[in-house]
Amino acid sequence: MNTYRWLTVMCLAASMPAYASTVFKPVEIKDSEMAELRGRYVMPGRIISFGIVMSSTWTNAAGDSITGKASMQIDSTTITPQFYVSTTGTKGNGATPNNGTGNVTGGAGLGSGQGVTQSVRAAGDGNTAYNDVGINVTQNGLAPANIVQSGQALVAGKTITGESGAGQVSVSALNGGLQMAIKANDGQGNAVQQIGAGNVLQGTVLQGNSNFVNNMTQLNVVLGNDALNNFTQNLNLNQLKGLRSSGY
Repeated sequence: MNTYRWLTVMCLAASMPAYASTVFKPVEIKDSEMAELRGRYVMPGRIISFGIVMSSTWTNAAGDSITGKASMQIDSTTITPQFYVSTTGTKGNGATPNNGTGNVTGGAGLGSGQGVTQSVRAAGDGNTAYNDVGINVTQNGLAPANIVQSGQALVAGKTITGESGAGQVSVSALNGGLQMAIKANDGQGNAVQQIGAGNVLQGTVLQGNSNFVNNMTQLNVVLGNDALNNFTQNLNLNQLKGLRSSGY
């Protein structure tokens, strides 16, 4: 669709008098004006599926692991958008980790950032931490197969928790958004993810040693394929046909 539009603009520009060329002179757009364009790059009706997957995993030095996962899928059959939450824990075969003695201070401003905020702060040794935000856009007309609506339904004001030897994970519906937090056992640290109100936050604090932490938020958008008889495309093609007599 964009190809047709650009072709139309180029042909019209070529056929106009020279004095009219200033109409096509590039003009810088203010940030305030750009902010009003969010969400308008896709024609209405083209988004046929939208989904969110959020997961956090903490594995300690003993191999104990705790994972929280939340997912939501919206398509033409969805009546009410709903997050579904599941928690899992596994036991490792190592010795109980030593209590974390590291101390991480400050960072109060990280919770008030705008847009995407990611942080990893460590006071221990041998730790590994990942913060990942992904956006997948496909145009095959099929919802992603990896999203499964299973687990407990999360409602506003409710918190779903899970525990293992690694710690406790809690998933809450807060202020129109979603929060997932892990508090590790034995003073090893904590992790949090939040999405909502136009912001995404991912943060990890590591106070012990040899921990593995993975925060992931993924947005999945599926676009329907436009047929060749799309009204907008036909309109652009009809404009092009009118230029044939001019030799373009």
